[in-house]
Amino acid sequence: MKIKIQEWIIEADIAKLQAAMEAGVVSSEDLVVAYLERIHKYDIDINAILEINPEAKDIARVLDIERREQGSRGSLHGIPILLKDNIDTADEMHTSAGSIALAGSFAAKDSFVAAKLRSAGAVLLGKANMSEWSNFMSSSMPAGYSSRGGLVLNPYGPGSVFVSGSSSGPAAAIAANLAAASIGTETAGSIVGPACQHALVGIKPTVGLVSRTGVIPISVSQDTPGPIAKTVTDAAIILGALTGVDDKDEATISSEKHAFTDYTPFLDKSFIRQARIGIPRHYYNHLDAERLSIMEAAIQTLKNEGATIIDPVTLYVEQQNWNNDVICYEFKKGLNAYLSQVDDSVPIHSLQELIAYNELHAEIALQYGQDTLTRSEEVTLTEEEYQQKKQEYRKLALEQGIDYVLEQYSLDALLLPGDVDGIYIAARLGYPLITVPAGYVEQGIIDADGDPTRGPFGVVFSGKAYSEPTLLSIAYGFEQATQHRVPPQLE
Repeated sequence: MKIKIQEWIIEADIAKLQAAMEAGVVSSEDLVVAYLERIHKYDIDINAILEINPEAKDIARVLDIERREQGSRGSLHGIPILLKDNIDTADEMHTSAGSIALAGSFAAKDSFVAAKLRSAGAVLLGKANMSEWSNFMSSSMPAGYSSRGGLVLNPYGPGSVFVSGSSSGPAAAIAANLAAASIGTETAGSIVGPACQHALVGIKPTVGLVSRTGVIPISVSQDTPGPIAKTVTDAAIILGALTGVDDKDEATISSEKHAFTDYTPFLDKSFIRQARIGIPRHYYNHLDAERLSIMEAAIQTLKNEGATIIDPVTLYVEQQNWNNDVICYEFKKGLNAYLSQVDDSVPIHSLQELIAYNELHAEIALQYGQDTLTRSEEVTLTEEEYQQKKQEYRKLALEQGIDYVLEQYSLDALLLPGDVDGIYIAARLGYPLITVPAGYVEQGIIDADGDPTRGPFGVVFSGKAYSEPTLLSIAYGFEQATQHRVPPQLE
């Protein structure tokens, strides 16, 4: 059987790729070559890839031999996956968080995430561009910009359709079928936001379900890596490969009794018939007519599939602002710890040195300033003050937020619009989110020729800590009932 692989890999899911490799129709090396050809052809227009793993083809070739001689390791054997550029890999790829200051930095060890992917047989294809320092550098910097890589553009409308959050490169790349899937990271909206804007599935796991060791940090309370994929099934497969207790990340200890290494058994579309889903209307008030119409259609779909909809429900922390001191304190402490361990050849080893480096190289490093970095360096909280503010920061969210409303109405999940506004309560608590494509909008989106461009919009399902199985069941049921994803036209 001969296939035109460049056409065949478009929208191919992990199961399809695995079946073809098992049948000997294609090899992992074939897949790597095909994705690299697509990157060479299309990434010039979207700028999603920072660098390619020079060892990718060799790794794929070795995995192909292993498959023939010993059999497959599992669902990710030979599957090409991209990593966000803040995730350490101990190879010939740099890890820079998009910063020109770390452009020459090689990690000494794999991150926990990279090691888990390698163990599962995945091919780490390359590093994806991102918002520099995960968008914690400047209040005026646009989403998707980095001094090292430039601006990521959305393949559904380069320059006109919003890319959202800091995992913009991992999302744009998968939307354009430049790899099978990718790994992003989220502090507040940086997985679900880009996934929503690129017609993708994104999972922001419960903090602690996936280790942050070897990930350039923002907030120890809120950071987590997670998968970005074209289907709920693919995202579930990857999530299972990433879980595990890590003695270097204390947060993972609590996941031991809650984590699964295989989330695919929870992909039961019939579950939606017993689901109770709440509609927090406060987070719908700002939506324009098109996006509100998409949300109403999503609610109707859930009803049609048998879900019980409770509309409206109220969360009592809706107006509470973030305490920036808490996040800035965690960023400064975490980044100083990370930078203190980078190689001596790297020009920065602390947040203070980073700020000085950027000032010295302002022409290339400070196109949008660094007021967020400066504010973080100036934070003067003591550890005691930090712990007190952190407790206050979470108090209402814990007592009158997600847990409160889910218990009050006996809900399985909340349904939120995919424009990030509604995710901050979940972020504050470290709770999971799953986003699924829900439709496309044209209002206010114009391409370079003055013609309307259809931009994706997604819905987000939110729940309690470690409720990933339930959220996956609901998301899968919604996805199977709607099938909204349509790839962008790149030709």
